[in-house]
Amino acid sequence: MSFVYAVTKSSPPVMVGPSGPTPAVTIVPTSTDMSRLSLSFTSFHVFEGRVHEPAETIRRALSRALVHYYPFAGRVSGGHGDGQEDVVFSCTGEGVVFVAATANCTLEDVRFLEAPLVIPLGDLAVGYGGPCRVSDPLMMVQVTEFACGGFVVGVTWNHGLADGFGLAQFLRAVGELARGLPSPSVVPVRYDESLPDIPQLADLLREPAAGFNLKPVDFSYCDVVIPWSFIRRVKAEFISRVAGRRCSVFEVVTAAIWQSRTRAIDVHRRRGGGALAPLAFTANVRKHVGAKDGYYGNCITHQLVAATGDAVADGDIVDVVKLINDAKERIPELLATKQLAAAVDNDVLVEALCGYRALYVSSWGGIGLDGVDFGGGTPARVMPNMEVKMVPTCAPCLPCSRKHGDGVNAIASCVTDEHLDVFQAELARLFSGDPI
Repeated sequence: MSFVYAVTKSSPPVMVGPSGPTPAVTIVPTSTDMSRLSLSFTSFHVFEGRVHEPAETIRRALSRALVHYYPFAGRVSGGHGDGQEDVVFSCTGEGVVFVAATANCTLEDVRFLEAPLVIPLGDLAVGYGGPCRVSDPLMMVQVTEFACGGFVVGVTWNHGLADGFGLAQFLRAVGELARGLPSPSVVPVRYDESLPDIPQLADLLREPAAGFNLKPVDFSYCDVVIPWSFIRRVKAEFISRVAGRRCSVFEVVTAAIWQSRTRAIDVHRRRGGGALAPLAFTANVRKHVGAKDGYYGNCITHQLVAATGDAVADGDIVDVVKLINDAKERIPELLATKQLAAAVDNDVLVEALCGYRALYVSSWGGIGLDGVDFGGGTPARVMPNMEVKMVPTCAPCLPCSRKHGDGVNAIASCVTDEHLDVFQAELARLFSGDPI
């Protein structure tokens, strides 16, 4: 009989509140917050370095951090009518859910959570069980200690209160307090009245013409590594062909995954060459809108690339990179005009965005999650997960990957089991330079 790796909760969940008094105020969500109010994400942080009693150390630091980041200890209230005009974040001080757990194995045994997963991610975090609801806690934290002394911190939060940059800022503050600092090094700002409205993809999908109901889909979980040799080659070709511009690692990695999965699902051949295979990627717009230093609310938008399946699947990889690069160049124009995709028929675009042909990308690199340190050093790995997946997604440029020597790591939940083998084969052929 083979040994079964298991996670055991050390005690029932407890509510951790601020360690000191906090203002009993309400915060009005921005339109950007509202577009993400029912969404939850989990950030997993794998720590190899030891910390004395990690669960208790983090619990105490979390309580202290909530004095400075008190909205996380509150609840969503309002929203009882047909609209959501009365929705607010009520800073009640009720706290965040906290769970301590142990695993009967080492981090090496579970390969630092590399795929194929040995332990389900759901065992290492507390979930909402569906969309976030009014009165649900805005954050839930689980600390799981492994037999080797390492530990995993799973943080699940309501995306309406903070984006990934904001979460990283908060967790770095928890780490600073765990290491003995008297207060966080960054003064947090949750409300910034100077922020303009930022165009959101959700506004387009809520239009009356949309009429599409998204449902959960059982996407395959895929751990992808984009080789450095491929990235360097494509970047060099881009510079030689596109005068005066450079492309980023994110753009090359995203282009490789977008093209390979479009080829794998055979969109352009099944639906005709003119069928859209749109890409929507998250863009941090803090510098564009002049957000205050320390602002941890949502300050992001989705930039769209409304390309056809033919253009993505049959195009040269540098041309696909340029589609993404061009879209990033248009972000200031997007913020000025408030038009996500003015040149595309909205009905056609919305239908594509709500289906299997779309790909939603959110980079987890460069947002500060690699700087979280609870006393034993920064993470060996950071990775995201969505409890409920309704659209094809990918998180490229994961920080702290143990595979950094080989290439850039990405977690993809963008194809079903039917297309997984073909997707992986298309990636391999792309990297090898074999003709398609």
